[in-house]
Amino acid sequence: MYKLLIRPILFLFDPEKIHHFTFGLLRFAGTIPGKKWALKLIFDYKHKNLEREFFGLKFPNPIGLAAGFDKDAKLIDELSCFGFGFIEIGTLTPKGQPGNEKPRLFRLPADQALINRMGFNNGGVEEAVVRLRKRSSSVLIGGNIGKNKNTPNEEAFKDYEIAFEALFDHVDYFVVNVSSPNTPNLRALQDKKPLTEILSKLQVLNNQKPKVKPLLLKIAPDLSPDQLADIVDIVKEVKLDGLIATNTTIVREGLTTSNEKLEKIGAGGLSGKPVKDKSNEVISYLRKSLGDDFPIIGVGGIMTVEDAVDKIMAGASLIQVYTGFIYQGPGFVKSINKKLASL
Repeated sequence: MYKLLIRPILFLFDPEKIHHFTFGLLRFAGTIPGKKWALKLIFDYKHKNLEREFFGLKFPNPIGLAAGFDKDAKLIDELSCFGFGFIEIGTLTPKGQPGNEKPRLFRLPADQALINRMGFNNGGVEEAVVRLRKRSSSVLIGGNIGKNKNTPNEEAFKDYEIAFEALFDHVDYFVVNVSSPNTPNLRALQDKKPLTEILSKLQVLNNQKPKVKPLLLKIAPDLSPDQLADIVDIVKEVKLDGLIATNTTIVREGLTTSNEKLEKIGAGGLSGKPVKDKSNEVISYLRKSLGDDFPIIGVGGIMTVEDAVDKIMAGASLIQVYTGFIYQGPGFVKSINKKLASL
């Protein structure tokens, strides 16, 4: 029903406006007595074979909602009804910022893809904390943190520290985002020296807490072999708890969408089906380099149940969806979980 009737109607309108419209509907639905229970009954799927344990956390299933969908933690309770094993909020920055100019979100239906150049639009970490304090769901929450657009790279570590401290008591794990292509010069922080500095400072703060929180790094799919080797070195040096592979790509090769349309859209990160193989290649490399037990969250190009299986076969410990959730609809997570439980 979703793909035949609802999606064609939604796809007639501006993607970002529809995103906010859908959020409004979900928020309203959450106020109706019994509605959350009904959603869980329809979309949640539990099975012993789905349970996972990584970096000290017990996941009821391996399917998460990727960062970017609920940046400001506005719909944690509602989204938890759709069967996710964990939800990642953000990217959150110390200060709220509007992000890049609109339009900044574009669909590529012929490629089952999206292009976005949102630019870390969010209300700031403190607003998210207020909402997290009020949530009723027990779903595991990841806090994806970044720097403000106007913060120079040499001071970026301060932004990550501020966001880390503010969120510490309210999330279950952290993700350092230096791989978005939509904040000027952000990806330069993936270089070995600045990245090691940021992660090392966060680990110092982390180790001062009564109980440390898992610290993960989200990387781009466009890294060179040398850069990937540096990431592996950093993981070992800083003792990271896991990696998320991968963010969106800036590459436009092999798309069905016309060059004319792509030029009109302009810059931004590409997600969806075209990222699948690139993401899987990075995951395979990381798995071989870091061993069988190192936690890797695979994200990028999971548009079908088979794509989810492929991601895990490539070496992902857990997986996240975003674009596939938009294209396939609210029953997508349940379909994946049912398949994984049968393997």
